[in-house]
Amino acid sequence: MALDHAPGDHPDDIAIIGWAQTPMVRHTDKTETQLLLEVVTGALDDAGLTRADVGFTCAGSCDYVAGQAFSFVQNTDAIGAWPPKRDSHVEMDGAWALYEAYVRLLLGDEVDVALAMGSGRSSTADPALIYPMEMDPFYLAPLGADALSLAALQAQAVLAAGDITERQLAEIAVRCRRDAQANPYAQVSGEFDVDALLAEDAVRAPLRRHDLPPITDGAAAVVIARAEKAKAVCEHPVWITGIAHCAELHYPGMRDLTRSLSARKAAEAAGVPDGPVDVAELQAAFTHEEPLLVEALELHPTVSVNPSGGPLAANPIMATGLVRIAEAAAAIRDRGASRTVGHSTSGPCLQQNLVCVLEAGPERPHGAGQGGRA
Repeated sequence: MALDHAPGDHPDDIAIIGWAQTPMVRHTDKTETQLLLEVVTGALDDAGLTRADVGFTCAGSCDYVAGQAFSFVQNTDAIGAWPPKRDSHVEMDGAWALYEAYVRLLLGDEVDVALAMGSGRSSTADPALIYPMEMDPFYLAPLGADALSLAALQAQAVLAAGDITERQLAEIAVRCRRDAQANPYAQVSGEFDVDALLAEDAVRAPLRRHDLPPITDGAAAVVIARAEKAKAVCEHPVWITGIAHCAELHYPGMRDLTRSLSARKAAEAAGVPDGPVDVAELQAAFTHEEPLLVEALELHPTVSVNPSGGPLAANPIMATGLVRIAEAAAAIRDRGASRTVGHSTSGPCLQQNLVCVLEAGPERPHGAGQGGRA
């Protein structure tokens, strides 16, 4: 989906009008419901709305990580029950909850405000035990192939193809965590030395610790609205001018792991090539994924990639992609960008990708940001 007119000119246009995220930490004693209560309240306050204004909600979470079936049901306590309330859930990152909320608003009925959420407490889970359970039960699960093992296979393929070096991967880690020092929500930040990082042993060859995302507990929420409502309540709406997602085969052995075809197709459908991009927030949880995504989205070298630090600074599973979209929105509203991209991914080795293109409205010229962060 991509607009063929100026953002905000059509009643079916949809904008982001508020967002919030928790501080990202290694472990919290708060429940997911408590985390969501914090960000739902924060996002609605940011939008200048109340829970009663929301006509549709959609949450992204993972029962495997939570350790119980239908765990998302208890998270509705963070929203509040004012019938008739329309609620949905995706067993995916909150970015896909945003996509469903976006589609819901396109119906054009009495619902003009929607809320998307994502939450996860990775610290309570054992990824090596959990993620093989989500893999193909005949070929992948018996191998015990978790996300880290499959990421290492992809990283090895990228390195073997000569597309990038281990030093360049370390430089990506250093840049992201250096930039994260300006992000008050980041979990991992600071100055790191490339040579020192390369001297460390591999965790899962060829990946070293700096190539991996941290284990993170956190949540995020984003409020979106149809054009009339967005312009009525928000001085500078951030317009969603394109959003699309695409999936490849689940089995990594049947894909070219040195490319991301689904990311490229999603970017084309969302309209990324239709204009210059100032900032791209990419869900590159492993260092080798960033160059793959930069190539797939055909991003110019001048594009600022993950200035928030990205998933290498904080990786709240089921909220990481939604945070990328919120950070891309913040780059427009708060820091003066004109056109940004938020990206999310799901499945092994960048199997499924979602791309969201955001633009400033005509009421605010390029460079007229307010300063600060979301």
